[in-house]
Amino acid sequence: MYKRFRKQLNGILSARDESKGSNSGLEHVPEFEPQRHLRLLTFNIQVGINTSSYRHYLTRGWQHFLPHRNRIENLDRIASLLSNYDVVALQECDGGSLRSGHINQVQYLAEAAGIPYWHQQLNRNLGQIAQHSNGLLSRFRPLDVKEYKLPGRLPGRGAIVARYGTEEDPLVLVMMHLALSKSGQQRQLGFISELISKYRHVVLMGDMNAHAEQLLTQTPLKETDLIPLPDSAHSFPSWRPEKALDHILVSPSLQIRNSEVVSYPMSDHLPIAMDIALPDGYLKKF
Repeated sequence: MYKRFRKQLNGILSARDESKGSNSGLEHVPEFEPQRHLRLLTFNIQVGINTSSYRHYLTRGWQHFLPHRNRIENLDRIASLLSNYDVVALQECDGGSLRSGHINQVQYLAEAAGIPYWHQQLNRNLGQIAQHSNGLLSRFRPLDVKEYKLPGRLPGRGAIVARYGTEEDPLVLVMMHLALSKSGQQRQLGFISELISKYRHVVLMGDMNAHAEQLLTQTPLKETDLIPLPDSAHSFPSWRPEKALDHILVSPSLQIRNSEVVSYPMSDHLPIAMDIALPDGYLKKF
């Protein structure tokens, strides 16, 4: 059964591989002017579905496939929150299919929140059915933004890497949505660890589907010195948070000024926010 499903999914994905994600372009995005702090947010928005009970996975499950009149209203409320931040990592966005009313949700949220740069990474292209995507919103112009497919038994997981500052010593932000399986997470975090190994100033953001203790002691991230939020930073489920699945992990060079789980239940996950100060002397490099 699994092999048949995987073959069918691979066929759909490979047949539509020519369809990629998109971005806003950098023409009207301000240059990166290092401030004394950056406001970060990661949010799994569940394609704009407001879930406040386990029964809603059944009663509102059809909204993962079909449009719903309240979805735009939900996106507008999410955009109101995003407008308070400098760099936002988004998971479970739709790139413009039937269920989202053919709206690229990453672009919509960026424009509604007044954030000039956006980048959509299309991870699973199911045509008119769904356009599973990650997203990056940024008030500052990055040096560059790259997409990576993450390894796994089932295709469809990805990471966005944005670099800011200087080529010699950049600030590197990695946005991701990891697999549910532990084996998948091991392979994906091994890949991520290789990507960040040569950088001093790193931020990992996203829905990682595991607690921080497991991520930093039982996966390839144990070879890093990344600092997590407190174990009590529970983000799932949004109506009764008891699991810390969403994370912002930072290098020791980046001082954490403030961090919190934001009480904003517009999805089945709560957003995670962090305010970081850039390293001592970093401003002098510009």
